[in-house]
Amino acid sequence: MSEQFILSCGSTVDLPYSYCESRHIPVIFYTYVVDGKEYVDDMLRDPAALPRFYGMLAEGKLPHTSQVNTESYIDFFDGLLQKGDVLQIAFGSGLSGSALNAKAAMEAVAPKYPHRTIRVVDSLAGSSGHGLLVDYIADMRDAGCSLEEAYQWAESNKLKINHQFFSTDLTHLRRNGRVSGPAAMLGTLLGICPIMHLNVEGKIIAYDKVRGKGSAVKETARVMLERAQDGKDYTGKCFISHSNALETAERLRDLIKAQCPKVQEIMINDIGTIIASHTGPGTVALFFYGKDRTDFVGEK
Repeated sequence: MSEQFILSCGSTVDLPYSYCESRHIPVIFYTYVVDGKEYVDDMLRDPAALPRFYGMLAEGKLPHTSQVNTESYIDFFDGLLQKGDVLQIAFGSGLSGSALNAKAAMEAVAPKYPHRTIRVVDSLAGSSGHGLLVDYIADMRDAGCSLEEAYQWAESNKLKINHQFFSTDLTHLRRNGRVSGPAAMLGTLLGICPIMHLNVEGKIIAYDKVRGKGSAVKETARVMLERAQDGKDYTGKCFISHSNALETAERLRDLIKAQCPKVQEIMINDIGTIIASHTGPGTVALFFYGKDRTDFVGEK
C-alpha cells in the first residue's frame, strides 16, 4: 500500500490501539491522574488497565484528565513530519482544548519543514465518533486521495458524524457535578436514562429522558433510523462504544442490525479511560454518518 500522507489522531478515538496500528494511524496518548499517580489512556494495550480503572471508580476515586499540551504535540508532529505530510484529526474542541493546542503546535513546527504539509482538523467529535471520522479518512487515504482532498472532506462532513448516547448509571455524573445529587438519586430510583447527543459545537447536550435501559436502547435506535443516510437502507459504517456496559451495547447493535439490515459490520468498542473519567460506567454511545447536526431538532 502506498500511503499518500500520514493520518494521525489522539487516543480519544476509543478504538483499540491494535486497530489503529493495523491501519497505520499514529496516536498521541492522553493521560489521567488518580491519587497523584499518572496513567496513560491505554487503548486496550494492557488488558488489566480498564478493570483497574473501573475498580478505582467503584472505590469512589475521581480521575482528573488534562488536555494534550502544545509542547507534546510539537514533539509528536516533529517525529511524523520527518517521515511525510501529516493530517491530524484532533479530539473535538467542545470537549477539550487539545484541538487548539494541536493547531498551535502545527503553526510552531511547520516552518521547520517547509517541504512538508501539515493540517489539523478539529473533529468536533468524541469517543468512537472521533474514531469513525478517522476511519472514513483512512479509507480515503488508502484509496489514493490526497491530503488536501481528505482534509476538505473532513471539514465538510465532520458534523455528519452523529453521536447519540445515553447513561444508565448516574452515580459518577453526580460525583463530578454534571448531575445534581437529588436529581441523580431520583433518576436512579426511577431508572431514568438521559438521552444525549453532541451538538454543532461538539458539546454534550441532554435533550430528553426515558425510563429503563430497554427504552433508552429503542430511542437511540429510533433516532438513527431517522437521521442515518438513507434511513433503513443505510449502508455506511456504524460504531458503538460503551463504558462497562457490553450487554446493553450488544442489545443496541442487534436492534440496529434488524432495522438497518444493509449496515456495515458494527464495531463495538470500549469507551477509553479519558471519556469514561467523565461519564463513569453505564454509558452506551452510537455513531453513524447521516444528517448534519445543524438540523437536529430534538434539543430542548
